[in-house]
Amino acid sequence: MSEKSPLKTVLKTSLPAVIDLSSQTFMWTIEAILIGKISAAAFGGVGMAVQIIVVVLTILLTFIVGSSIIINRYLGAKNYWDANHIMGQALMLGIIMAILIAIGWYFGAPYIFKLIKEGGSEARQAGITYLKTIALFAPLVLTNFVALGIVRGAGDTRYAMMINLSVNSLNLVLAPTLIFGLFGFPRLEVRGAAIAMCSAHSLGFFATLYLLRSRKSVLFLSFRELTTPNFRTFKRLFKAGLPTTVEQLVWAFGQLVVTGYAAVIGITVLAAHQVFLRIQAILSMFYLGFGIGAMTLVGKNLGADDRKTAEKTALTANAVVFVFACFVFIVIAVFSKPLIAMFTSEPEVVKLGSSVIIVFALVQIPKAMDGVLIGNLRGVGDLKWLMWVTIASVLIFEISLNWSLVFLLNFSLMALWLVHLGDEILRTIINFWRFKSGKWKFIHY
Repeated sequence: MSEKSPLKTVLKTSLPAVIDLSSQTFMWTIEAILIGKISAAAFGGVGMAVQIIVVVLTILLTFIVGSSIIINRYLGAKNYWDANHIMGQALMLGIIMAILIAIGWYFGAPYIFKLIKEGGSEARQAGITYLKTIALFAPLVLTNFVALGIVRGAGDTRYAMMINLSVNSLNLVLAPTLIFGLFGFPRLEVRGAAIAMCSAHSLGFFATLYLLRSRKSVLFLSFRELTTPNFRTFKRLFKAGLPTTVEQLVWAFGQLVVTGYAAVIGITVLAAHQVFLRIQAILSMFYLGFGIGAMTLVGKNLGADDRKTAEKTALTANAVVFVFACFVFIVIAVFSKPLIAMFTSEPEVVKLGSSVIIVFALVQIPKAMDGVLIGNLRGVGDLKWLMWVTIASVLIFEISLNWSLVFLLNFSLMALWLVHLGDEILRTIINFWRFKSGKWKFIHY
């Protein structure tokens, strides 16, 4: 790997991941636009349901990130048997968790959405309907999430891209058909959006299963490994992945709390906040794609005992995403109002969003840089550091400082995003210092 150009290698691995991950987020965005045509309340309620789904999905990162770190070390060392063993064990745990999560979503939805207060009866019902419908399909959908995540993390980003593009293309056809009742189908609105998404991703499960059994992927799924528990391997997976799960769960919980603050302020602020979160979700997939590429390549280089190339690859990924983030800032600044109007035509929501969008655009530069720095540090296995940095930033900035500004000083949406900007800048500086310190060179998995 050390003989190849780091830029070429990063792009070859990262760009399919960018397309793959972005296709899902684009589909969620299109779904949000379609639901926004129903009402601002439905838009806010479903947006909050999506955030809840993201919070719970982070639990599954234990098995995705933990297995990816170990698998990449084995693949770098050409040890394919152990790599396949790790995948089978991780997928077994993922299936068990998928079933438990589905039960929690179905029975917990009515209690979660009590958080929406002012003018929120329609938003509450939309969120409950969406989440409970997703729960019915969740075992297949979530298992596919884990399996495809492992395939992507192992560097087979082209296959993961092909499956996700097919899934989201099908979802793109089904969503408007079932939401608005086109071509003779019943008009199901929010429930139709959930059915469309789950139907497409359930079919994606079978495509991923075929890939892992076909020997076309770098990994092969053995049914024996899938059904024979190895508790020593379970321990390794939890040790490797649990810090990332805690990190992501704390971060997602913090963002859910901030959304709760927006909901308490009012339905207009909640809807405008959801617009920014939807745009952010799309952009984050671009950053994450490069982060995954860096994580995979850095891990394989370390498995091959090539620390010099690992560091060079990581810094190349950072340079690429910085250029991209500057371009994103310019696009958002120039097309601010059309971007907001894509999601809602409510005049009050558009006006409020337009007053905050420049701050949102500025957030993208440090957020992109930090996203790839996090990928680099995950690739080298410096997971506990990332966990503690995230816990501190969520408690100090996202929860405490935002609470003070909103409920003590009566600030609104602008304050929420200014706090987020400060948080991202500080975390980028700290994580860059950590990577350059070189302490990761002594971490072993």
